[in-house]
Amino acid sequence: LTVVTNSVRVADVFHAAQRTSGPRQGAATVVLTGGVRTPSDSLVGPVADQAIAALHFDVLFLGVHGISVEAGLSTPNLAEAETNRRLVQSARRVVVVADHTKWGVVGLSSFAALEQVDTLVTDAGLAGDAREEISEHLRRLVVVGESES
Repeated sequence: LTVVTNSVRVADVFHAAQRTSGPRQGAATVVLTGGVRTPSDSLVGPVADQAIAALHFDVLFLGVHGISVEAGLSTPNLAEAETNRRLVQSARRVVVVADHTKWGVVGLSSFAALEQVDTLVTDAGLAGDAREEISEHLRRLVVVGESES
C-alpha cells in the first residue's frame, strides 16, 4: 500500500502508525510538497501540481469545503482548488468524505463536478431531499450509521 498525500495531518497519522506498529512490508507514505500550507494543513501549489500530473491513483479520498449540484466540489482557496483538480484528474475512483454541513456550501473555486465523484461518504444529518438530489448525480451515496443507499 502506498499512501500519497498533501495533508500534513494525514502524513502525521501514517508516520505515527508506522512508529507504533512497525514498518510494514511494501507500505509507503509519499508526501507531496508545494510550498503553500492552507488552513486545512494541505500543501498545495505548482510543485505539488506538477508531481500529481505524473502520478496515477487507484482511489482518491478527499475532504471538501463545500458540495452542491450547481458548483460541484469547491473550496475558498484558489491554490487548493488547482491541486484538488489535479488530484481528481489523476484518480481512477474519487471518494469524497463530507459531513452534512458541507452540503449546499459553495466556495470561491470549483474543482470537480458531482459526476466526477464515485462515492460520497456522509453522516445521517443529511436531509432526505438532499440525499435524493445527490443520488441523481453520484454513483454511490454512503450514509454512516445507516444501511447503504
